[in-house]
Amino acid sequence: MKVCVLTSSRADYGIYRPLLRKFKEDDFFELSIIAFGTHLSPVHGYTLNQIEKDGFIVDECVESLILGDSAEAISTALGLTITKFSGIWAKKQKSTDIIFCLGDRYEMLSAVLASVPFNIPIAHIHGGETTLGAIDNKFRHSLTQLAQYHFVSTQGHADKVTEMLGTDERVYNVGALSLDNLLSIKLLSKREFYEKYQINIEKPTILFTFHPETVSFERNETYIQEIIETLKILKEEYQIIITMPNADTMGYMIRDYLQKFAKENDNIFTIESFGTLGYFSAIQHCRFLLGNTSSGIIEAASFGKYVINIGDRQKGRDSGKNVLNSDIQKDKILKRVNEIQKAEALTKTNIYGDGTASEKIIKILKNE
Repeated sequence: MKVCVLTSSRADYGIYRPLLRKFKEDDFFELSIIAFGTHLSPVHGYTLNQIEKDGFIVDECVESLILGDSAEAISTALGLTITKFSGIWAKKQKSTDIIFCLGDRYEMLSAVLASVPFNIPIAHIHGGETTLGAIDNKFRHSLTQLAQYHFVSTQGHADKVTEMLGTDERVYNVGALSLDNLLSIKLLSKREFYEKYQINIEKPTILFTFHPETVSFERNETYIQEIIETLKILKEEYQIIITMPNADTMGYMIRDYLQKFAKENDNIFTIESFGTLGYFSAIQHCRFLLGNTSSGIIEAASFGKYVINIGDRQKGRDSGKNVLNSDIQKDKILKRVNEIQKAEALTKTNIYGDGTASEKIIKILKNE
């Protein structure tokens, strides 16, 4: 089976990696990888290097990211990505049996839309999820409508896909693919973490990530100002590791606020791209997660970590008892921090599965 995998960011690559390894190691499959989006952006860490460092060959690199984070820049990038991928699918049409896409990014939707006239079957990972604070909902649900195979992360998400499609044909609840990494990665010790990143994670640490809310994007500056005021209080008790936001509308504005804040404080660290090993190691050793990233909803429970999920970006996704929701207001966030400080330790149970999603996907494909 000739499998073409689309990866547009550090985030989806980290999720894909266990499946990519199984494709590469199994003679049943012929793997092709197309990298685009922020993978090719120096501003976002040029994470194409990480794919190649992991031993994968990238067959095509597509530059279609527009410098800027305005609504016009995002819209232009949508069109440019479709245009560039039209030629790629014309070339790969006869050498591709199935296209894998993941998640809800606008550039992912563009790449898949360009393939539709060529009638190449599409497999979508992480469909059926809802994020009310991001226009990504529209992109994700569009990908669901375009796909013929649906590998979802919970039964609740499977039910939503079935409702959207009007059928449960080829809708498979395999669990969250990212959790497979936990079975194959040896996480960094606190000492190894320090040697690699010069961050002493022996200290009480908050792992923070905030992506723009792209539905009400005009409110993001107010949000990040409120967050900075909150972090100013939290830094008196914790050091804070900040992973930088996605290339979304107003993402650069948020990035500027966070970088300025970090420069003014010795115990605030900004990381452009941890990679899966560094990021999971940070989750393992931090006290709790704060922000609005999907990893807080999906992966953190497997580490027994509490998460303060702020705002509406992830609102609608299935979440476990480790997730405490909060409005983006200083007093409400600090109240949640106080609750975590008094809470009992969590067990490492996760509604998103047990780390065997890639095995299930492989088995399903072989039985087709």
